[in-house]
Amino acid sequence: MGFRDALLDAWALVMPVECAGCEGPDRALCGGCSGSLVPLPTLRATPGGLPVVTALRYEGIVRRVILAFKEQQRTDAAAHLAPALAAALLATADQPGPVELAPVPTSRAAYRRRGYDPVRLVLRKAGHRPAGVLRVARRTTAQKSLSAAERAENLRGALVARGSLEGRRFTLVDDILTTGATLDEAARAISEAGGTVVGGATIAFTPRLIAFRDKPSREDYVGGKAHDDGPPPTGRPS
Repeated sequence: MGFRDALLDAWALVMPVECAGCEGPDRALCGGCSGSLVPLPTLRATPGGLPVVTALRYEGIVRRVILAFKEQQRTDAAAHLAPALAAALLATADQPGPVELAPVPTSRAAYRRRGYDPVRLVLRKAGHRPAGVLRVARRTTAQKSLSAAERAENLRGALVARGSLEGRRFTLVDDILTTGATLDEAARAISEAGGTVVGGATIAFTPRLIAFRDKPSREDYVGGKAHDDGPPPTGRPS
């Protein structure tokens, strides 16, 4: 047993915890579930054409860990999700000149309910400083049951910049890429304030039957090489 495992076992006696992925005892994230969080940076796109690098597929263990982090106060999972976000950000870093990282803001209601902003927390755990240039301007309805077009309409005008962003360049950061409507709305808000959005990065993406996002040009761009890993999924995520 390694020294790190011994420390984890000792800590588990003082502060019992269960795995955020499988609910196994005595680990914030067990070895088996950690293996499901190995990032595969992949270039995708939003409906508005914004290039976005995602690191994980939002299904199975990844989905359970992110849900535990966002909805069950499992802030300890942030450290385990940070390497995936860091990998996605690294894949977006080939840009001339300074580029700031702009997280998509959480609503006031969500912040009050959780007590923390998930995207900003993981971003900091990944060793990056978020640029808080966006804020929520109005309430929106729940996105979960909406179509891609309905999500875009629901979010229209929901975000605004905190001030002039003239001459500043940004990479948008979010937790999950679903239809891309949220990132497109964030890009619109930054552009209207005079800033430039060069791309986006997310921890995960939701597999769907949307070819332009799930498989842009039917290829995944990993490590600078095109990698075709087969046809898009044929079912909706659980």
